Amino acid sequence: MSTAPRKAIKLTSATGAYWHGDANNKQLTRVYATAFPTQEELQAYLKRLEEAKRRDHRVLGKQMDLFSTEPDVGPGLILWHPNGSIIRHEVEAFWKEEHLKRGYKLLYTPHIASEEIYKRSGHLDNYGDMMYSPMDIDGNPYRVKPMNCPGHILIYNSNVHSYRELPFRWCELGTVYRYEPSGTLHGMLRVRGFTQDDSHIFCTPDQVEAEINAILDLMEHMMKTFGYTYKAFLATRPAKAIGTDAQWEMATNALRSVLERRGMPYEVDEGGGVFYGPKIDSKLVDALGREWQGPTPQLDFNLPERFNVEYVGSDNERHKVVMLHRTVLGSMERFIGGLVEHFGGDFPLWLAPQQARILTVTDAAIEYGRTILEKLRANGIRAEIDDRGDKIGAKIRECELARVPVQLVVGEKEQGSGTAAVRRRLMGDMGSRNVDDVVAEMVAEIRERRLPPKPEARSDGDGSARESKG
Repeated sequence: MSTAPRKAIKLTSATGAYWHGDANNKQLTRVYATAFPTQEELQAYLKRLEEAKRRDHRVLGKQMDLFSTEPDVGPGLILWHPNGSIIRHEVEAFWKEEHLKRGYKLLYTPHIASEEIYKRSGHLDNYGDMMYSPMDIDGNPYRVKPMNCPGHILIYNSNVHSYRELPFRWCELGTVYRYEPSGTLHGMLRVRGFTQDDSHIFCTPDQVEAEINAILDLMEHMMKTFGYTYKAFLATRPAKAIGTDAQWEMATNALRSVLERRGMPYEVDEGGGVFYGPKIDSKLVDALGREWQGPTPQLDFNLPERFNVEYVGSDNERHKVVMLHRTVLGSMERFIGGLVEHFGGDFPLWLAPQQARILTVTDAAIEYGRTILEKLRANGIRAEIDDRGDKIGAKIRECELARVPVQLVVGEKEQGSGTAAVRRRLMGDMGSRNVDDVVAEMVAEIRERRLPPKPEARSDGDGSARESKG
């Protein structure tokens, strides 16, 4: 192969490695490099790498005190700190609000269950290497759950249902546990215990298109709120599959019809469906143009057969339901880790762990600052006060490092006029403003879940300006 088209080459790193991984052999040098047709393309790539490194959620997670993993707990198991927990709370509250608005009902299922349910569902046969060893309870084997679907099916099967009741839209923020090899674990993005925003829809065949369309509406609204764009793929029948040709044709055509009626661009992923049904795969595109696994509505012929999931039709006969699986966010761990990198730690006001900080210039302004603090908190704004005797420049710098979106600087002058000197991260000095007006504007921005501003130059963690397109 000729390297002539590669005009721009950059050595990126070098490491030592033993031949065949054996320390008794000679040590070799492994050289990493990248190459592009032009110097401009190479520089753009290196800039993206630098920006990705700056946004690394593991680094920002430590700087912003969002989460940690500890050897005493075990790798791949996330400990959510208060700052990370409030972000998760806001995401979950938004998720619940949107689901309830669309006719979903909330479920809760246990973290462990008898091994028998996973034999029946097929998880033990198909995903046994991802499941943890059984625990003995009263002489019977139990497993921590790898998926939420069997529990939802058993809730459905606890009663007989008529076609008039369908569709059932059930959802759960359900924590599951799956084994991942140590070498694949990566901060919050690849873990062993995670909370899925899981949903299962039980419907009749003629309701499938409407339900898929509604899922895509929900997905579009939520992804737009978080500032993501996405690409769609129609994943069709794989070589190894269950279900009849007619079932696959019906299901695949239903998904294709929804995509085409919406005018939603998509690519066909031939054979990319799961063995129990076709699906729509979506890839979220973040601020750096990187793709992340996104919402994936999929039809299932397998579990309704295994668990005999039925409804009574208008003919008084029993019929198998069509079961739709889907998540919108995927998992709280991966989604929020991705959000940290997407926003580079500069969250929208509604998600920011601390939304405002009052900075006092003199001791004489402390009482006034605390009055503002009470007003902010009374309006549901997460706020703190820095009333230490440090210089105001040092206080502002600490706010920048902590990525606090709104800073309210108050001294004797502001106290006398009922104002505050407002600074917005990424935007700088906003001038002196009436405190009541500032509070009202913040409340509206939070309520509407607005995205953060995108100035031409944004402040880095150390307060310096840097260029960004994110």
